[in-house]
Amino acid sequence: MPAVRPRAGDIAVRRPHPQNFVVVSPILLDATALALVCFGALLAGFTTGLTGFGTGLVASGVWFHALPAEMVPPLVALSSVAAQLVGLITVRKAFNWSRAWPFLAGGAAGVPVGVATLSAVSPLLLRTSIGVLLLAYASIELFGRRRRKSSRVRNRSADGAIGLGGGFLGGFAGLSGPLPLIWLQLTDRDATADAQRAVYQPFNLVILGLASIGMAIAGQITADVLLIAALCLPATLIGAWMGARLYKRISAAHFRYLVLGLLLLSGAVLIAQALGG
Repeated sequence: MPAVRPRAGDIAVRRPHPQNFVVVSPILLDATALALVCFGALLAGFTTGLTGFGTGLVASGVWFHALPAEMVPPLVALSSVAAQLVGLITVRKAFNWSRAWPFLAGGAAGVPVGVATLSAVSPLLLRTSIGVLLLAYASIELFGRRRRKSSRVRNRSADGAIGLGGGFLGGFAGLSGPLPLIWLQLTDRDATADAQRAVYQPFNLVILGLASIGMAIAGQITADVLLIAALCLPATLIGAWMGARLYKRISAAHFRYLVLGLLLLSGAVLIAQALGG
């Protein structure tokens, strides 16, 4: 098979020998970069299957090192939908649509705003702000002296406002999960892990599905993005299946610490990306 050489206008992520390149027009990936992309998909799928969120938070930390920045948000949205479909099977018996619909209504309104903002605003400030929020919340919950009891706040207007914020972040960067998750942990601490996942995981699926449609309409889901997403799909599904199986074997306390640890790490990664960019 003849060697594939870079063409004029192609973007080379790395520059090893030409025969090691995989061409995805107009993106040029070498074998190492392609392996890094697939590894990010596997890790993100596993995290989503285990915790019900985190595809964007985990995958973006890997993909920004291997892909052009403009490809990452639509790729995160597409991969998240695939991983969420697998994870939803785990908590399907606990679905509570009456609890979830205010989040979904607000999220649906926030998605187009986030998609429009993506093409007009630098993500630096927003990523830094989200990172600080995640670090602060997870640190307080993990290292605070005492865990407070829930008063089971059920305010549909507030749920809708949180959904609006989650929808905006989903459309902007594929990060729909953190706000609803933090809100549910603050307002309904006594709920089981299944009960909380049965609210925020369908939210993530629907919002990121809408975000994918919005990004496609805006022209951000190109043929290159679709090809990379197809290459990542097997790793994403395998990772999500492995994570979902592990979720069934851990206790509620361990699950809580896993989620908080992921939020803490994600906040640190977002801040590092913003400062490094």
